[in-house]
Amino acid sequence: MRAELGALIAPCGPVIDGGAAERAREGLAAAAAAAGWGEVLTTAWPALAPVFAASPYLAALAMREPRRLRAVLGAAPQTCLARILAATARCGAEPDVEAAAARLRQLKNQIHLLVALADLGGVWSLDEVTGALSRFADAAVAAALALAAGEAVAAGRLTGLGAGAEGPVPGLFVIAMGKHGAHELNYSSDIDITVFHEPAALAIAPGVEPDAAAMRLTERLAALLQARTEDGYVFRVDLRLRPDPSSTRVAVPVPVAFGYYESVGQNWERAALIKARSVAGDIPRGEAFLADLAPFIWRRNLDFAAIADIHSIKRQIHVHKVDDRLTAAGADLKLGRGGIREIEFFVQTQQLILGGRHRDLRSPRTLDALKALAGAGQVAPDAADDMAGAYGRLRAWEHRVQMVADEQTHRLPQDPGERRRVAALSGHGDLRRFDADVARTLRRVNGIYGALFAGEEALSSRFGSLIFTGVDDDPETLATLARMGFPDPASISGTIRAWNHGRIGATRSERGRELFTRLAPRLLEAAAATGAPDKAFARFADFLSRLTTGVQVQSLFLAQPRLLELVVRIMAFAPRFAATLARHPAALDALLDPGFFGPIAGPADLAGRIEAARDFEAAMDLARRIHREHAFRVAVQVLEGVAGAESAGAAFTDLADALIGALARAALSDVERTAGSMAGDVAVIALGKCGSREMTAQSDLDLMTLYRPASAGAVSTLTSLTADTFYARFTQRLTAALSAFTTEGGLYEVDLQLRPSGTKGPVAVSLAAFEDYYAASAETWELLAMTRARVVWATSPAFAATAGGAIETALRRPRPGVDLAADVADMRALMAQERPAAGFWDFKLSDGGLVDIEFAAQHLQLVHAAAGGPLRANTDEALAALADAGLAEPKALAALHGAWVLQQDIAQLLKIALEEGADPAHEPKALRALLARAAGARDFRSMKAAVASARRAALAASRALIRGSDEGSR
Repeated sequence: MRAELGALIAPCGPVIDGGAAERAREGLAAAAAAAGWGEVLTTAWPALAPVFAASPYLAALAMREPRRLRAVLGAAPQTCLARILAATARCGAEPDVEAAAARLRQLKNQIHLLVALADLGGVWSLDEVTGALSRFADAAVAAALALAAGEAVAAGRLTGLGAGAEGPVPGLFVIAMGKHGAHELNYSSDIDITVFHEPAALAIAPGVEPDAAAMRLTERLAALLQARTEDGYVFRVDLRLRPDPSSTRVAVPVPVAFGYYESVGQNWERAALIKARSVAGDIPRGEAFLADLAPFIWRRNLDFAAIADIHSIKRQIHVHKVDDRLTAAGADLKLGRGGIREIEFFVQTQQLILGGRHRDLRSPRTLDALKALAGAGQVAPDAADDMAGAYGRLRAWEHRVQMVADEQTHRLPQDPGERRRVAALSGHGDLRRFDADVARTLRRVNGIYGALFAGEEALSSRFGSLIFTGVDDDPETLATLARMGFPDPASISGTIRAWNHGRIGATRSERGRELFTRLAPRLLEAAAATGAPDKAFARFADFLSRLTTGVQVQSLFLAQPRLLELVVRIMAFAPRFAATLARHPAALDALLDPGFFGPIAGPADLAGRIEAARDFEAAMDLARRIHREHAFRVAVQVLEGVAGAESAGAAFTDLADALIGALARAALSDVERTAGSMAGDVAVIALGKCGSREMTAQSDLDLMTLYRPASAGAVSTLTSLTADTFYARFTQRLTAALSAFTTEGGLYEVDLQLRPSGTKGPVAVSLAAFEDYYAASAETWELLAMTRARVVWATSPAFAATAGGAIETALRRPRPGVDLAADVADMRALMAQERPAAGFWDFKLSDGGLVDIEFAAQHLQLVHAAAGGPLRANTDEALAALADAGLAEPKALAALHGAWVLQQDIAQLLKIALEEGADPAHEPKALRALLARAAGARDFRSMKAAVASARRAALAASRALIRGSDEGSR
């Protein structure tokens, strides 16, 4: 090659650094003198100086082993290549494995030097350069497999080595993928290989498991090629293009592979298999395997969804716009916009669509396939020419980037000085002209690429590309996700790629994966818009991963993009809401109701629907579904600021009232079915938050049942149950209907302890016993609780009025000698001791919180009840009635009212959004802003200050209104 040296190196470009060139010359001169061939240096130096000055890696190869350079310069390139390939093949028969591996590394260095000089000098075309690298990779893989097989025989895992076409391990073969498979390997590329085996064909020793033997062979093959010493390495090996790499061994049984491709194989895997080639081992079996895969790769009949999914491979890349910057500095020549991948996708997407019917479009080589597409009229000739020219330039620049330091990089340096090295190796003495050439090429490729399938739905983002195919995180996509505000882009990318592999129910079917490909960018955009993208995505991921099938839900989100935005936005700042939706995704159906955001009314015909259920258990299930749908609507309206605390409390209570009534009828019918009917009446009394119509999303039910038999000796018609047993069974059935967990989940927690005598008394209370108890035995705390009692359901209007009258009578009965104020103060002090507030966000138990306000209102009502004062179950209504009647100091009542409304507004929202005890200060800014808006405050800090101030005022007012309290009673 010495005679060709001038032509070989002359176009390389000027010396970019005279000092670097001189240092390279001195080092080479010393090495050459030691080898005794200084005369060659005289001839070669003028041409080699620019190369070694620009490429420290090539200079090191030459100086560390001068004989290597002399061998390359001393023969024609093709002769030198043939010599290297023959020596590589002989390594497979070397008995000393470590010596053979060392020899393979030395041969890799030699071919790197040969290819670089032949490439830089223009002696070899791009095809010859990539072909030489690929042929060496083939030989190296074959040699490493032979070495690994020999070790396995020596270790007793294989019974012997194969010979001839079947390779050293009959039944095991290596498939090259990507650029290696297409004979397009780049200068410092790793090699993508997949290893398959037919378990029954392996010559394994008795007691050896075929999969384990194949796995150890593959691991040893990879280790021999990847091991690094002072001589470098042979190839980095990537085994992840095998089927489902996260759950399969590195050597895949052929039946497992076929099962995977037939069930969850994706279009990007079909595209990858276009370039697949059997390169080592049992090559004929590998070729047969690929032939059997042809129907998967080349589908003759494609439906609309499949074509759209193939198109999606292309549409995930962000297409250049006028205001986008495509520049040379830092440009990723392979994966960036306008890079090599876009040309490959441009070709492969059309191959996948058309190749099933047109065999001449199936070439694994990019330029050959591009030419075939142009010849078939599928690509305009000028576009094909432009793409082909750009491909050649991009590959040449990619090689030169890698020649600088033998790094597996495809990115042009950001630093101008470092980029000048690449420009020099590319024959450019002017960096500005080089940069302009790069930018022009990138823009042209991206423009042609963008015109392919023009007008279709974009699957990228305005922030950049969103590509989730393959087994590696796409660098452009990671940058896009970072720009969108995701703090851990790799985690998001990995999750979505796993979903694309069918790892969750929503994407297990082909249709589910096709829909998710379209949904993913919309989901990410919606999450980014919340201001808390990581939380929004994580909570949506929990929801999506719990779906058993995702076709219906994903179709709904695609058809209703605003619905997706709404759900993701709420999930970002309402983890409790998100968890509920994850458990019960069917609740989404309620959002399709056109009146969803209209005034909240009770569930339509709830009683009739539950009555029509086939049995008691079915009624319980139906009640839970109705509750979920209606509560979901209330929650969304509160979170969106459509409904306030008062209307939400009323809506949650109306829902509870309706369910209690419907299930009470069902429970009574269920008892009557087995015991017969009972002559008499029964009523359900609600106390606590339900009684006062102040329920939240997390409220339980405090209930009491009152009954009155028609006569003293009344019994049931079928089994002669007494009234107390009959109505106890009714109460137990009703409690179970409201609180038991079914396949549809839970409904409410039910507490019956506020009945007379508490847990010591019967679960159902006769009207007479109720009247006697409250006439003689009730304590002050029981009367306070009774101020919020309300008849929710009764077997007759007359008995509802009777029960309501009995409650009022109990409250208005004079209690001479009882110091109500002292009792209330003592109760509050005991509560503070036994159940202290859990922190600032404990609106119930904090000083000046809801309990203090409730106690004050209840105390005042009891004080004035005997004289005909107002009785109101609802706390705020009670405060207003007391003020209207002039029964308390107006300023104190106003302080209680203000604190009540403010804390209710915030608490109602928190009960929907967060789990009990959660601190909203640790939640996204959107939730804090929503809380501030609900409180009428400027911001979150102002809201907290307003709450603290209102509590202080409420505490002082409560103490002033309850006679007998003092500063030390808390």
